[in-house]
Amino acid sequence: MHMQLLSNDRVVVFDRTDFGPSNLPLPEGKCRFDLNDTALKQDCTAHSIEYDVLSNKFRPLMVQTDVWCSSGAVTPNGDLVQTGGFNDGERKVRVFSPCSSCDWQESNNGLAARRWYSTNHILPDGRQIIIGGRNQFNYEFVPKNIAANTFDLPFLFETNDREVENNLYPFVFLNIDGNLFVFANNRAILLDYVKNKVIKRYPTIPGGDPRSYPSTGSAVLLPLKNLKASDIQAEVLVCGGAPKGSYSQATQGEFIGALKTCARILITDPNPKWVIDTMPLARVMGDMILLPNGNVLLINGAGSGSAGWEFGRNPVLNPVLYRPDNKIGTRFETHTPTKIPRMYHSTAALLRDGRVLVGGSNPHTYYNFTSILFPTELSLEAFCPPYLEAKYNNLRPTIVGPNSMSGISYGKTLTLEMEIKGKVEEKLVWITMVAPAFNTHSFSMNQRLIVLGNDKITALEKSRYNIEVRTPRSGNLAPAGFYLLFVVHQDIPSMGIWVQLQLEDKKIFDFFQISKVKCSANLHGR
Repeated sequence: MHMQLLSNDRVVVFDRTDFGPSNLPLPEGKCRFDLNDTALKQDCTAHSIEYDVLSNKFRPLMVQTDVWCSSGAVTPNGDLVQTGGFNDGERKVRVFSPCSSCDWQESNNGLAARRWYSTNHILPDGRQIIIGGRNQFNYEFVPKNIAANTFDLPFLFETNDREVENNLYPFVFLNIDGNLFVFANNRAILLDYVKNKVIKRYPTIPGGDPRSYPSTGSAVLLPLKNLKASDIQAEVLVCGGAPKGSYSQATQGEFIGALKTCARILITDPNPKWVIDTMPLARVMGDMILLPNGNVLLINGAGSGSAGWEFGRNPVLNPVLYRPDNKIGTRFETHTPTKIPRMYHSTAALLRDGRVLVGGSNPHTYYNFTSILFPTELSLEAFCPPYLEAKYNNLRPTIVGPNSMSGISYGKTLTLEMEIKGKVEEKLVWITMVAPAFNTHSFSMNQRLIVLGNDKITALEKSRYNIEVRTPRSGNLAPAGFYLLFVVHQDIPSMGIWVQLQLEDKKIFDFFQISKVKCSANLHGR
């Protein structure tokens, strides 16, 4: 149900704790004792794992309270901070540090309000904002050393469809001016969270159908480019979802066909308008993943119904690529289908080698492996985009050095050494930075791709080159933290390396007053 890649190339995966025992025992006789749990008061099985991508091994982890339908983000120092959930987990803050022996640490009542189906976003100063959730028309910040209270956001009340909601897990993106684009249901605002003021209201998506949970579509902030310009543009793409009334109809056993449209809007435009495009496949509960070359992957989901237990039908098995720079009508490309339905509670995450890890799908109540429409799915699989095909090996860059970079400042020149065996088209070489996202319920929180471009290429010997680029000029463009950096040549990306942008004011937050295991991340991920 939840997935996050960390800077040691390990993926933290977790599910709810109130579905009874899992198939994976906790190590060393560990057990969770929770008198408030609705399934088991004593549970000696794992509901979270750390998956080591490089060794293809996993390690069971222990969460203490229910993380069902929670949210999260990674701090500038690389810790995964995870917030809210259900029942006794609804006001909890949990921290997982990227090291080989670390486990979940929790703080009691770390949130000012109950957060269930809310969205987190990293801010330029290193804090996280947590927006919305079930019956929460407000937001708050973590950590609490600046603002301990909640702040009303009437927009969330306005977008709440009675008895259905359709405004949960809002799509939130940091705009280039430091304000937040917040999309819920079928429309969006630009929020100045410092002054708690809405400074712009965007038009309703044409057709007016909802795109937020449970009419679950997905969204991305398209790659940020031309970073040296004074008027950098930011554009949001929203795809799929379910027509109005789909959730109510699904509860009655009628499964309406999903939406087939994408809507795209230039959020920095003084007079923004949605532009509609049509997908080759209708999709609800699909995931949208930014790939290193700037294309968008649409994967997972159903062709009819809505999000929620037992409410999805007609699995969409074909991944689809969206090429944002192509002309409208030529942007979509359908790819080879999987054999595994990935519907409600499925996840997807970009890996450092350019693959997309896919897992989950548990669209029924409790763990059940037989005699139902969609059995519990325990497998992980990887989608390999076409740029990984062997025929592109001659075009594929290899980053020779460095292996990783930490403590990088804003507005500075970086130099990388790369190798390309085939003929190099210098004008078709550029560098991108991708922020790994917290993925749940068809939305990848904090997903962000910055195109650094190519300032200078210097030929060395033996098919090697130096490439120079300038880092983003501020945290409004790229909040501090860990990114995957790729060299892209003729649309073919290298394997990524980890880089760490440091906070502009070098302020280090003591994020949570809890007892943390002292662990250090392996920046090389090797």
